[in-house]
Amino acid sequence: MNEIIRAIEERSSTRGFTPEQLTEEELKVIENAALASPTAVNRQEWCFHFVGKDMIDEVEKAQLELSLKNADEETRKRLESRNMKVLYNAPLMVVISVDKNFGWSKVDAGIAVENIALAAQGLGLGSVIIGCIGAIFESEKKDYFEKLLKFPENYEFAVAIVLGHKAVEKTPHEKKPEKIIRLF
Repeated sequence: MNEIIRAIEERSSTRGFTPEQLTEEELKVIENAALASPTAVNRQEWCFHFVGKDMIDEVEKAQLELSLKNADEETRKRLESRNMKVLYNAPLMVVISVDKNFGWSKVDAGIAVENIALAAQGLGLGSVIIGCIGAIFESEKKDYFEKLLKFPENYEFAVAIVLGHKAVEKTPHEKKPEKIIRLF
């Protein structure tokens, strides 16, 4: 099996990281993987915001406040089982913002976040793709966080990923072959 297929097969969401920072070499690999991702008509209508621990903690606090405000019992239990963490003590978060007016930019962000996840896997790092923090970009704190993360004008949150050295291991999710429908 080649390295790419192995990375796809073995990757899983990491929900616990060591405090160890990524090396400059690891950061460069992640940056290059993000920038290498294909986009519709090569428009590259995304921006990658590399966020460190202090800002990650601030984002997580705002997200938890929103989550707990209207949480049902199941959501509360899930958060409690994760020690009230949604970003899992990750030392790095990459937030992808996209042009609001380009119809394919969120698809392009999805491609880019997978490139980052696979690059992290190839480096032996863990990652988890994060969508839940999108709620803070739809809240009264939207302008504050867009300014804090230096979103370009006319850009909005698309998706994020946290990554770092794994503190926990998790097996990849079970595959559901019934989700494949062949039409030939």
